[in-house]
Amino acid sequence: MSYLTQKTIKNKVSFSGVALHSGLNVNVSLTPAEPNSGIIFKRVDLDKNNLVYPNFMNVTNTSLNTTVENEFGVRISTIEHLMCALFGLGIDNVIVEIDNDEVPILDGSAKIFIKKIISAGIEVSNEPIKIIKIKKEIEFSDGKRFILIKPSTLSLDIDFELNYHNPIIGNQRNKVKVFEDDLTDIYNSRTFCLFEDIELIKKNGLAKGGSLENAIVVKDKEILNPEGLRNKKEFVNHKILDCIGDLYTSGYRIIASIKCSRGGHYLTNQLLRKVFQNKENFSILEIKEKSLPHTLINRNLLRSIA
Repeated sequence: MSYLTQKTIKNKVSFSGVALHSGLNVNVSLTPAEPNSGIIFKRVDLDKNNLVYPNFMNVTNTSLNTTVENEFGVRISTIEHLMCALFGLGIDNVIVEIDNDEVPILDGSAKIFIKKIISAGIEVSNEPIKIIKIKKEIEFSDGKRFILIKPSTLSLDIDFELNYHNPIIGNQRNKVKVFEDDLTDIYNSRTFCLFEDIELIKKNGLAKGGSLENAIVVKDKEILNPEGLRNKKEFVNHKILDCIGDLYTSGYRIIASIKCSRGGHYLTNQLLRKVFQNKENFSILEIKEKSLPHTLINRNLLRSIA
């Protein structure tokens, strides 16, 4: 397989599940797409104006999920886990057919999405991939929370820190090289919440489909999920998963070094908006070199989860 040319899936693949916030059952099918078409969401429950592009400028909500919307008000929410899976497997082009406005949460991680995509197979084109190379240091902050992006030679490094008063979550930090490290723990890490926040979240009409089957729930010094954690840093690892998925709303893989403290969907989206305000901050390159120190796609993922 050539890792430097654009990819789509080889065969159509479908899955169904409950949506985390609406609580509705949703059906999704991924179908192959032509080179240079990108990721396209298609609301098959609507007859017109039903294409939604997961671009950072189309993000209209970042509270507890990432929601994108087209000019006609048609939206798709909770896209971040699927976007992370597509990024990790190097899928440049695919049509996501969906019969409602929220991507199913499945098990709360990217694990099932990745297995489904791998089962569909990967189709390689002759078109070179494109990457975004960050040229200047850019920071966005919101009180004590901040996210910073700066140039990197040929890697995407994410250094993420969590800071919770809860003794189970506490202060967690992890740093990964997205294209080189074994990211199995990242992609397998589930979304989480504090037990005391659930009532307020549900009062706001969210998390109607939430359960211990698709989220980690922490109450004081106890994890309510009977199976416990999947890895020691599952909380911060899930935040890195979200970050990767949100970064893919840039349209391409990114070469950069990112540092984030107490971040989430809002900070990542605001950072992208700030970066792309000025063309001097970045360049978009076609990758045609035959020999690179790594592949810009994480081959460990294909080996470890397949």
